[in-house]
Amino acid sequence: MERRDFLSGIAASGIACSLTQNAWASGQKASTGGTSSLPRISSPGTRKGDMLYRELGKTGVQVSAIGLGGFHIGNPKLQEADSIKLIHSAIDRGITFMDNSWDYNEGQSELRMGKALSQGGYRQKVVLMTKIDGRTKEEAARQIETSLQRLQTDHIDVLQHHEIIRFDDPDRVFAEGGANEAVVEAKKAGKVRFIGYTGHKDPHIHLYMLDVAQKHGFHFDTVQMPLNVMDAHFRSFGRMVVPQAVKQGVGVLGMKSMGDGVILKSKTVSPIECLHYALNLPTSVVITGIDKPEILDQAIEAVKTFRAMSEQEVSALLAKTKEVAMAGKYELFKTSSHFDSTAKHPDWLGGEAPQVQELAPPA
Repeated sequence: MERRDFLSGIAASGIACSLTQNAWASGQKASTGGTSSLPRISSPGTRKGDMLYRELGKTGVQVSAIGLGGFHIGNPKLQEADSIKLIHSAIDRGITFMDNSWDYNEGQSELRMGKALSQGGYRQKVVLMTKIDGRTKEEAARQIETSLQRLQTDHIDVLQHHEIIRFDDPDRVFAEGGANEAVVEAKKAGKVRFIGYTGHKDPHIHLYMLDVAQKHGFHFDTVQMPLNVMDAHFRSFGRMVVPQAVKQGVGVLGMKSMGDGVILKSKTVSPIECLHYALNLPTSVVITGIDKPEILDQAIEAVKTFRAMSEQEVSALLAKTKEVAMAGKYELFKTSSHFDSTAKHPDWLGGEAPQVQELAPPA
């Protein structure tokens, strides 16, 4: 589905129309660099030692404000023993949210995390999240079972539909015979506690996913999106999606606070400033990639020194990035296919839902 078709189609829906009009208004404010439309955390969280803890949406579960990114922990350049040591160290220092995905590093990220959590009672200390790419019930179910085996656990705390980056992804997920049927069945079987989705391409697609879920009478527990000092100026998830997620009681998971390091190449902001900005939004967790002890130290220092920022402080920070951020140059996940793993591997999505194949015209 093209974006213009989505926008015209939802105009008939009062709820969706209002949601989208508000989003567009926020987007227009974003172009001015103002902060009036940017939501802010109402409280930094509950501090225990160096760590802050926040509510995961409306789930009733508390999680660390910083989460350990799953992709970097499976980097082939990082020895498995070092990965496991980093995971243990992160948990020992208060990080309780573990990010992962079925497709990260050909499964190595899940395998390493599974080994780490199976030792010393670490599994009981964390909220474990992973993601699946399958869009059909059959493929989603297969990936769920694979993830459970790799992670060496009988349940996944948060399971998310991964890379909702095309306008047809929500329709495929919620179609008859689609992926959400497998996820809901896994939840009923006790294999999944909470359900969410992720995406990094366009906030309008996130809004469409929320709209499609509403139309199916379904409520997401979490949503993951890029939240950083560049995002505020360009195709902004922070201005457009975060307010709707908060309104609906969906836990916000921030990612790409430094754009995989690309944002730092702008020479406008520091890593700590990037993390502080994301923590200042109403996020339950800010997930950050950690592949060495000094990066773990950096994440802990960001939480340790975080205090709720005033609108003036946010304005000053965003003023530093406005000029370089306007065209999305440093948010390649929005403006290129570099981060679109399912575009490179369409087989991970699975085939079309059965009824779609039956309705398709003959070749």
